[in-house]
Amino acid sequence: MPAQQTVKLPSGDEYPLTGLGLWKVPKDSCAELVYTSLKLGYRLLDGAADYGNEEESGQGLSRAIQEGVVERKDVTVVSKLWNTDHTSEHVEDACRRSLQDWGVDYFDVYYIHMPISLKYVDPKVRYPPGWSYDGTPNGQLILEDSPYHKTWEAMEQLVDLGLVRNIAISNMPGGMIMDLMRYARIKPAVLQVELHPYHSQNNLVNLARAFDIHVTAYSSFGPTSWIGISDKVVAKCESLFTHKTISNIAKTHNVTSAQVTLRWATQRGISVIPKSSSEKRLKENLDNESFDLTHEEIAEIDELDRGLRFADPAAADPRLAVYA
Repeated sequence: MPAQQTVKLPSGDEYPLTGLGLWKVPKDSCAELVYTSLKLGYRLLDGAADYGNEEESGQGLSRAIQEGVVERKDVTVVSKLWNTDHTSEHVEDACRRSLQDWGVDYFDVYYIHMPISLKYVDPKVRYPPGWSYDGTPNGQLILEDSPYHKTWEAMEQLVDLGLVRNIAISNMPGGMIMDLMRYARIKPAVLQVELHPYHSQNNLVNLARAFDIHVTAYSSFGPTSWIGISDKVVAKCESLFTHKTISNIAKTHNVTSAQVTLRWATQRGISVIPKSSSEKRLKENLDNESFDLTHEEIAEIDELDRGLRFADPAAADPRLAVYA
């Protein structure tokens, strides 16, 4: 089993550098994937209410615990508050719903998924709520007048209640982080953002580190996960798996291009949460920490940065220009 490297959060909790991301994992295979990943040595499970597979994720975790593969305390379980639950009176209920679906008593890390407040949707009507208000592909998107500081206060109360050990932020630009740090009673422990060689976000990473906020990267493989979603942006770049720079470095170390891409982040202390349905690739992804890139190789990969963002809500609605 590969050694699992971790970083220590301000709370003292250990947070793995490599975990399993659960976005776009189908319900019918999710429980088995979670169970398999835990058997392989994964100790970070990154989920969200919006992914629609938390119940199945919990089933996989429960099976692993029951069979003695892991203990609950050894697994970092992550969920996220969706945009439609930002008002103070809905935060706790949303968290408890996710806890129930996972079958756990607390979350190790609980994020605000996006700094975008949308009108509340009753989970009895539709769950997960998605983006549009009526649930249709072209449904109406209704913003909610819920200031972020009120949502953050409700997140802090989750820690007070023992429902969450660490609260965190995701998809948040630097200006908002600066503002949050002025009033937060409990500081964010982690910042999760899109980060890959085509979008290295160095200034944002440095800002987070200045505030002792650990960074987790999603979409580490760049365009791969966004085919069929952000095709206009995907068309602007070559797959990182076949890019000459990445491929040549991979050959030097006798590893895969995916491992090189992940190690580019983890070697700098940035966590990654790739997913795969293949047990072989799951092992390879976890094993990215078994070799080191040279300073020159990291610099070569840094040169690929083009500021290409694949996850941009403004592409769907200009009112959601979070990153402007």
